[in-house]
Amino acid sequence: MNQKTILDNVVESVAHYINERSNKNYSIPVIGNSNNPETPQIFEIIPFDKIDETDRSFYAIDGSYNSQQFYNGVSIGIYSAGYICYKGGEQIRMNDMDDPIILGKAYYPQNILITNEEHLFAIYDELLNLQPIRNLMEFFHDSPNNIFPYKKDAICSSLSTLLSFAQGVLEWSLVYEIANRSETREGDFILRDGTLRSLSIKQKYLVRLGKFLHEKGVIIVAITKSSPIKMELSYTFTQIDNYLQDQLKPEYPFAETNPKRQKLCCWFEASDSVLLGAFPSRNDANKMYIKKDVKGGRGSGLFTVARLDYVEKLQNYDWLVADVNIFDAIPGIESNKRDRNMDKLNMIFRELTTLTQEHYILGYPYPLVEVHNFVSLKKDFKEEIIKRVKFALYKEQRMDNIEIENLFLDIHEKF
Repeated sequence: MNQKTILDNVVESVAHYINERSNKNYSIPVIGNSNNPETPQIFEIIPFDKIDETDRSFYAIDGSYNSQQFYNGVSIGIYSAGYICYKGGEQIRMNDMDDPIILGKAYYPQNILITNEEHLFAIYDELLNLQPIRNLMEFFHDSPNNIFPYKKDAICSSLSTLLSFAQGVLEWSLVYEIANRSETREGDFILRDGTLRSLSIKQKYLVRLGKFLHEKGVIIVAITKSSPIKMELSYTFTQIDNYLQDQLKPEYPFAETNPKRQKLCCWFEASDSVLLGAFPSRNDANKMYIKKDVKGGRGSGLFTVARLDYVEKLQNYDWLVADVNIFDAIPGIESNKRDRNMDKLNMIFRELTTLTQEHYILGYPYPLVEVHNFVSLKKDFKEEIIKRVKFALYKEQRMDNIEIENLFLDIHEKF
């Protein structure tokens, strides 16, 4: 048998698992209760001709990292994080550059060469000296040894671990930077790719940041298209979609008169049972990850799911997972008062529909697509870095040409 041959029973077991997970019925009604956030909260999408009339600014943050190891022990490792801003449908300049195209603000390291362990520690030290990180540490008013759950040696144990950590912490520092920008106003949005949870910063510090944003009136929402929660709710999504399109839409009192633009949106909070199914709690880590509290968890978020547009017949594709600031959703959480602020939650999801009706991916906020393209460290970026290092070596000419080329030879490409 060829080593690459996968047995049929293995493939069938995968298919069986997917079928079991995607057909689970959590008995979530298709007709929601306005007092129960764990049932569908249905609303009409903001009309297309009104989406640019909001006075809110929408910031979007993302990060990236990449690395390349060469056969002679030389590695290049890069991380980045940045943000962009849209207001009235137009991108607003966030930097002081003269570039007519680059309007966002991003941070990159200077230390990118790794030949030994000391270079990893240098990357770590440089990270902590970046101005956004220093500002965040001052806000937390504590030392990195207390803020981060892992010590410096553990973080620098491998290049990938270090770069992932650097990207994540830098992204969180940009949340704080945006909130303190002079042009940021109450009611503005900060969008993150992913969740409002982290393995790189202890929960009590993320809670402090979440509370700070809530008190300033700045709304933070983390959004992802990929999550086990979506598979867990696949059956439910189908039932809700069918009800909205086949039963409710024909009789709904739309404000929009154009039938092609009459769309119903929906959001609801992920229940404990759904979260336990999506993240089985065989260990304390998963229990912490899904906990709806400001203590004993991983961050400052509350998991919800939402459909913010409609792409006919694609259904599940439309749905996304939104991690909303727990202080916006449950203002009395610190006093153990669990009432949801339904008006605030309804406003958040309605406002998000201003970002989900045009280019790229319908139902997904376009600023997150734009910021991903802005900061992404793809292969061509990595190749550009290598070319520039080679050019500098050629320019100094202390090595012959073959030595320079061999320095960056990827031996796997020769297999």
